[in-house]
Amino acid sequence: MISVTVTGVSGRMGRMLAQAVAEDARCTLVGATVLPEDDWAGKRLGDVLPVTGSDVVVATEAIDAIAASDAVIDFTAPEATVEHGTLAAQAGAVHVIGTTGLSDEQIAHLERCAVHTPVIRAGNFSLGVNLLTVLTRKVAAALGPDYDIEIVEMHHRHKVDAPSGTALMLGEAAAEGRGIDLAANRESGRDGMTGARGEGAIGFAALRGGDVVGEHSAIFAGPGERITLGHIASDRMLFARGAVTAAVWGRQQKAGSYDMVDVLGLS
Repeated sequence: MISVTVTGVSGRMGRMLAQAVAEDARCTLVGATVLPEDDWAGKRLGDVLPVTGSDVVVATEAIDAIAASDAVIDFTAPEATVEHGTLAAQAGAVHVIGTTGLSDEQIAHLERCAVHTPVIRAGNFSLGVNLLTVLTRKVAAALGPDYDIEIVEMHHRHKVDAPSGTALMLGEAAAEGRGIDLAANRESGRDGMTGARGEGAIGFAALRGGDVVGEHSAIFAGPGERITLGHIASDRMLFARGAVTAAVWGRQQKAGSYDMVDVLGLS
């Protein structure tokens, strides 16, 4: 059994994470946090999220909850995740990160935290998407530069960052397969007279609408043919369960930076 804290527990993913931890026989839910102005602050978690049945009192400060945990599962906001990373490193708690929209500087901070504790960061925690990532890398390596690469994703209307973390994960996999740097070859948000597509570019398109959980495609468009690899998620609980599995796995690892491909043994 490992003890787990869920940060941002009142959010859409936070609720599912708390439920997934509560339902998993390998874990005990020992902490839950929200922002100070949140209506859940100070309440018994089982009263506001009955599916957990938890007596944990929802806290507004993460320091004590993380200090008492073997792992923290964090699908919050970049600034909060950086703070949680520092606390997890100090406590030696596994830090499972599903937060998207992190800057290069914030990622570098989390990499420094990984010197002290296992940090598992992934753009997506589903088995299918991580298989898609591996396949994208392999196809990109097999096909020559005549095949243009486009990453297309769609999410619900409330998502605030673009491209999605999963789309960027696929782009990184494609760039790795090609042996190029994604940052130097990325094209996003084409509009107006953009000119011809850059040679060797990896393009991104982000669609938003309705209640779409997540749809991702890696498209390889070559002379006379087009290859499309794709994944459609229909239930957010698959991400939550994957994150719990990552936390359990991480507790057995040395300090370092990992991703879901490592957790699933696909690397």
